[in-house]
Amino acid sequence: MGVSVDRLKSINEKLKKKIEDKKNIKKDENLFTIDVDSIDNSSVTSSSSKDLFNTIPTGLANAIELSDNSDPIRIINLNRMLELYEKLEIAKKAPDLDKLFMYKAMNISGVGLKEEDFGEIREGKYVQIIAITYEPDKNGKKKAKNISLGYFGKAETLELSFKNEIIEFVLRWRYEKAFQNLKHYRVLLARLS
Repeated sequence: MGVSVDRLKSINEKLKKKIEDKKNIKKDENLFTIDVDSIDNSSVTSSSSKDLFNTIPTGLANAIELSDNSDPIRIINLNRMLELYEKLEIAKKAPDLDKLFMYKAMNISGVGLKEEDFGEIREGKYVQIIAITYEPDKNGKKKAKNISLGYFGKAETLELSFKNEIIEFVLRWRYEKAFQNLKHYRVLLARLS
């Protein structure tokens, strides 16, 4: 049951090639960019924040307990995420916008989101936005369930800007989810006082 020397050599060559390919990526080449102004609240006035808040559907704002007094960065993030929700046609698979944050997590298949492979496509793989929820199985034990929110075809056929918008949607969803988690911890800490 040992691995042959030829097989190990083959694996080693593939690894060397992958390392070399990573080194050859130009350092100034942006594989993924987000406009910093879109997440920096220094240029947002309270009136523009209120205007942006008014574009968020009331049902969604109520579901996630968002108000016009919420953090302007959160409001900006949600507005951009909603633009991408429309552009990527997420509504086809998740039409109930009020329930978009009921999922426990969200990920992308076919594109790396870890630090070491951020934005890299996985050749031969298909790109999908995957929402993760937990549902009880027949024994009542919670089990992870993956739900596709969007299918975008083979990874290597995606245009760079479109791939970046898919990544941006997931990151902005996670960013909003983080705001919701922060509120949960603030409430718990307040209970200790």
